[in-house]
Amino acid sequence: MTESLGTALPRKARAAWLTGFFLLASVAGAQAQSAVSEADIVKALAPPTMGQTRSLSTSVRGDGGVSEDRSFLDSLRNRASLTSSERTKLAAASADKPSIDLEIPFDYNSAKIGAKALPMVKSLGAALARPELKGNTFLIVGHTDGKGGDQANQTLSERRAEAVKEYIVQNYGVPAANLVSVGYGKTQLKDSANPTAPANRRVTTINMSGVKSASRY
Repeated sequence: MTESLGTALPRKARAAWLTGFFLLASVAGAQAQSAVSEADIVKALAPPTMGQTRSLSTSVRGDGGVSEDRSFLDSLRNRASLTSSERTKLAAASADKPSIDLEIPFDYNSAKIGAKALPMVKSLGAALARPELKGNTFLIVGHTDGKGGDQANQTLSERRAEAVKEYIVQNYGVPAANLVSVGYGKTQLKDSANPTAPANRRVTTINMSGVKSASRY
């Protein structure tokens, strides 16, 4: 009996230790994401320095070069939904641009910016309004997790991107024409091994360096 009790106690202790460990790991992960500051976002999205500026991807340039690229981006301003071919072209154009992937915790099947999502959206809005980033055009890219149909997720990702864009426009004075929203549904999962993971419900912001904004604000 004594040996049995002596064995049981360490097992309980190990179980308690493991529970505490995973809880701390979860908290640390959440804190790491919430620790992304306004300054971090500005640094990630800062345009290349003089001499390092690159034009948009040559895969979408064509004979018109940068001028054609600018015309393409201009055609997307103030639109909430893009065609499949436009999304493909935009993905190629933005592939080498300064970007940051923010885990904005949307609830499942929702585009509402709730209490958990608000701090990150506020940090993003404040960063995009900073003098260092004025005069640039940014993509606000929405993503969903892998649950559900393709079209439903595509629409939801567009709603999420548009919700973030509208909040920033209304609260931080960034002109709507300088933020292009686009959704990619469940086609670009961050955690492909866990398609339904909350980390997949996020927004990416990309600075389309080299393409002047519609408004200098």
